[in-house]
Amino acid sequence: MVLGILTGSGTHSLPGLDIEAEEEVATPYGGATVTRGAFAGESVLHVSRHGEGHARLSNHVNHRANLFALKELGADCAIGCTACGAVDGDIALGSLVLFDDLHFPVNRLPDGSLCTFFERAGDRGRGHWIYDRPFCEPLRRALVDAGAQAGVEARDGGCYGHVDGPRFNTRTEIAALAAAGVTAVSQTSGAETVLAGELELPYALMGFATDYANGVKPVGTPVDELIGLMAQSGARFAAVIAAALPALHGMALDPPGVVYRFDD
Repeated sequence: MVLGILTGSGTHSLPGLDIEAEEEVATPYGGATVTRGAFAGESVLHVSRHGEGHARLSNHVNHRANLFALKELGADCAIGCTACGAVDGDIALGSLVLFDDLHFPVNRLPDGSLCTFFERAGDRGRGHWIYDRPFCEPLRRALVDAGAQAGVEARDGGCYGHVDGPRFNTRTEIAALAAAGVTAVSQTSGAETVLAGELELPYALMGFATDYANGVKPVGTPVDELIGLMAQSGARFAAVIAAALPALHGMALDPPGVVYRFDD
């Protein structure tokens, strides 16, 4: 089993990853940097969305290249890790959310184009991704159980809200998302979820609450507290993934839903 791991703000390098090689992977959508290594005794492929020094803001991330590269290099499944702003005020800062639903109505990539691999009429393999829930439930469940095993506070379920960056959101925008049932927001993982679905790559998403989104609390989270919490996120993600890997070893994971294709 080869696991793909995508990390974001605060986790340029995955704690505990024994790096074997870093590859520049050419894809039809541009290049992607993928690190091969061993983590908790398993083979993993790691993608840092933002790169060293946070070189890429959310509007610079090439999601299609990242997901295509993981699939091309043999990932059997993928876990996304994202620092996020809590829209639900009951979420404790520093805790995780294991999302089970998605709010991403614009379905756009950072460059404004539609978030899909199915770009051209008549392409072989084109189709519609049809599903009930967008995340791989057995993979998500393994992460929920692993959080409990690792002693990491984590909410079982929640709606991930994808918002466009790089700015943060206004109080009115957050209030609208809260009314729609969104639990927490960040600026990258909606595209990953959709593209993994089209690739039929089982995918689950963990969020680490670094702050309360605008207007959720009477007083906003201080920026220095946000930055301090973000620095803790990598260790929490790593602890949960390490605890989940024994259960995932040898597990047959099906992607959520089906891609209804018109020809193969």
